[in-house]
Amino acid sequence: MVNQFILFLNLGGGEVVLILFVILLLFGGKGIPNIARGLGKGIREFKDAANGIQKDIQQSTGGLTSQITEHIQEVKKEIEKD
Repeated sequence: MVNQFILFLNLGGGEVVLILFVILLLFGGKGIPNIARGLGKGIREFKDAANGIQKDIQQSTGGLTSQITEHIQEVKKEIEKD
């Protein structure tokens, strides 16, 4: 996944090394793990929120989905009768 992201930005190896070097200079060796940890927590919270929204949508449309499935099967039965 990281390789796809780097390809998306059209960055070469030299550019990636330069970016990592600048990050190391700005935040230091001790600050990078904290940044990575915070980024990981943020991504996890975003995924949890997205999953929660998806579950809410599925629950709210659950009855509708079963009704549509029943109607489709009724129509199939009527078509097979003819």
